[in-house]
Amino acid sequence: MVSQQPKAVVLLSGGLDSATVLAIARHAGFDCRALTFRYGQRHSAELDAAQRVARQLGAAEHRIFPLELSAFGGSALTDCSLAVPDHPTEGIPLTYVPARNTVFLSIALGWAEVLAARDIFIGVNAVDYSGYPDCRPEFIAVFQRLANLATKAGVEGDRFRIHAPLIDLTKTDIIRRGAELGVDYALTVSCYAADEEGRACGKCDACRFRAKGFLDAGIADPTAYR
Repeated sequence: MVSQQPKAVVLLSGGLDSATVLAIARHAGFDCRALTFRYGQRHSAELDAAQRVARQLGAAEHRIFPLELSAFGGSALTDCSLAVPDHPTEGIPLTYVPARNTVFLSIALGWAEVLAARDIFIGVNAVDYSGYPDCRPEFIAVFQRLANLATKAGVEGDRFRIHAPLIDLTKTDIIRRGAELGVDYALTVSCYAADEEGRACGKCDACRFRAKGFLDAGIADPTAYR
C-alpha cells in the first residue's frame, strides 16, 4: 500500500538533536527518509546509533551516504592529528567541519527531489551550540532560497521547505520534547570523541551540553561514559 503521507528527508547523525528531529517529523505526519553521512568522522559509533534511532522511530528508509570530507581535513572531527578540545574555547571551535551542513543539505536536496519530497529536516540549533556559522537561522533561510532557485522542482513552483525545529530551543527543551515523543536517548551518541563502543568522553562541548540538558530537564542521563 502506497503511503499517503508527504515524504520528508531527515538528516540523522545518530546524536540527540537529530533523533529528536526525526521524532518531530514523524509526529507531524511525514513519511520520513533518514539520511546519514559517513564523512570521515573520527568514529563510527554515531553511524551505528543512527541505524538504531531510525529503526526505533520508524523511518521508512535509512541511507548511509559515503562522503570523504576528511580528504580536506581542517577539523578535529575529520583529522585525528587534531585533538578534540576538552574545555570551552573562544570563537569558532576546532570541531567545526568546513561547509559540512551546506554539503549535507545539498545532498539531501538532491535525494528529496528524486523522491518527490519537498520537506527537509535538520537538527541545527542556535542556542546551545558551539558557535558554528552553519547552525544559524540566517543560514537555513538562505539555503531554502537556494534550494528553490537551483532545482527543477523549485523553478516549476513546487517549492522546498527546510525545517529546523530545534533552532531556537535550549538543549533542555530539546530533551523534554524528545522525551514526550518517545525518543530513547540511550540509543544516541553525541560525543565528538566517543570510542568505537559509543562511550562518551564526558569532556567535549557535545558532552557538556548534553549532560547539562538532561540535568536541567530533570531526566536521568542515559549516556554511557568511558
